[in-house]
Amino acid sequence: MPSRVAYVVNRFPKLSETFIAGELAEVRRRGIEPRVLSLNRPEDGVQHAIVAEAGLIDRTVYDRDEFSTVLRDFQPDLVHAHFATEPTHAARRLAAELGVPFVFTAHGYDVYRRPPADFADRAAAAAAVVTVSEANAAHLSRVFGISAARLCVIPCGVDTDRFRPGAEKDDPPLVVCVAGLRAVKNLEMLLQACATLQAREVRFRCVVLGEGPSRRALEAARADLGLDHAVTLLGAAEQGVVVSWLQRAAVAVLTSRSEGMPVCLMEAAACGLPAVAPAVGGIPELVDDGTTGLVTPPGDEAALVDALERLLLDGDLRARLGAAARRRAEARFSRTRQVDRLIALWSVVLEGEAGQ
Repeated sequence: MPSRVAYVVNRFPKLSETFIAGELAEVRRRGIEPRVLSLNRPEDGVQHAIVAEAGLIDRTVYDRDEFSTVLRDFQPDLVHAHFATEPTHAARRLAAELGVPFVFTAHGYDVYRRPPADFADRAAAAAAVVTVSEANAAHLSRVFGISAARLCVIPCGVDTDRFRPGAEKDDPPLVVCVAGLRAVKNLEMLLQACATLQAREVRFRCVVLGEGPSRRALEAARADLGLDHAVTLLGAAEQGVVVSWLQRAAVAVLTSRSEGMPVCLMEAAACGLPAVAPAVGGIPELVDDGTTGLVTPPGDEAALVDALERLLLDGDLRARLGAAARRRAEARFSRTRQVDRLIALWSVVLEGEAGQ
């Protein structure tokens, strides 16, 4: 098992990447000392409490000119990058300077929408490639020719103690979507679905937690559809706020055109929520259709409306699927399970290096 690991990331901390902060906090709790090399400084605004609780800012370096010096003093056993893009490029160079192995995790946009042109070369240079879903692994093998033997599927994990079912639910039933306000999340379709539900006189309220460049367009669409009182665009939210909304909710929803393995649906499942989500990326591995939620064809607005209406009108079904979602989250998507598997991989990598 390593005693020191250097992490390379695009920006730390970043509100939408709770999985990185959570992973780092759990790695520290296991007695492994991390050092975070952030290629960009954090944006001003809200930060998750876990960042301060785990003392992660004190272990973060932002000046790229200092990375090599810091790592020579730190002497990591290996370097781990999150995302196959710029962080992996930097991790590869830094690991070569130090003479230690590097590993990287590929998530979603870096697999499907903006993969590096030399993905296969980066994978060949790495001691191992982690990705967060079997769908991602199949795509990387098919598109980039990466051998399955070099790929390790480790879904991100959530804190199932912090994300847990709540006792009080909102009335009317609350639909929660945790998503950045950007085109890939296809939130215009969610607004259209909400307008149809409203026209059908289905009782509900919808809250979207997230921020992004599509805010103005979405606010305009919400007004045009007469949804000002039914849909709230809450903006960026700290983890504690996300937990409180999920605990009050009846249903979680995503409408994305592309995903890797959305942590927001793991968090919803841990809070005992059934999900309605499209069959893209790793979502069918995360949401067991008809057991922990309802999986719909991508971009199918009518199917989205029908699935939401079915859950909003049937409290017994919501309770049954939500309880199953919680059990699945505990068994498959806990942070402790994720870090167990990550540390095991690191240990195998280091054992291989020692045997050479």
